[in-house]
Amino acid sequence: MLIENYAQGGVNPRKQTEFRNVNKNILPWLEEVALENNCKVEKKEWKSKYNSYVVYDYEPFCSEGFEINMTLSANCQQYLDFLRFLYEAKLETIKYLKSCILD
Repeated sequence: MLIENYAQGGVNPRKQTEFRNVNKNILPWLEEVALENNCKVEKKEWKSKYNSYVVYDYEPFCSEGFEINMTLSANCQQYLDFLRFLYEAKLETIKYLKSCILD
């Protein structure tokens, strides 16, 4: 009952957003920034790129061939929007720096 009210926007509705295919090296940074910005990690899963039915809620021994999906929640949508902005800015910075090295 309490879980249903929580999920359906009862007493304390929380907004959620999902980050798909998060780089393994960026994952600790994303978790740290989420906590700093009043966000909670609701779900973190490792999904096989080759078999859609293989999904783990913990990091497998060999994490090659898996994509990491992460669901974050917050009381306010602005926190999640800001977190998405930071994540996309970090990806763009990494992409730019890699292009500088290769050129």
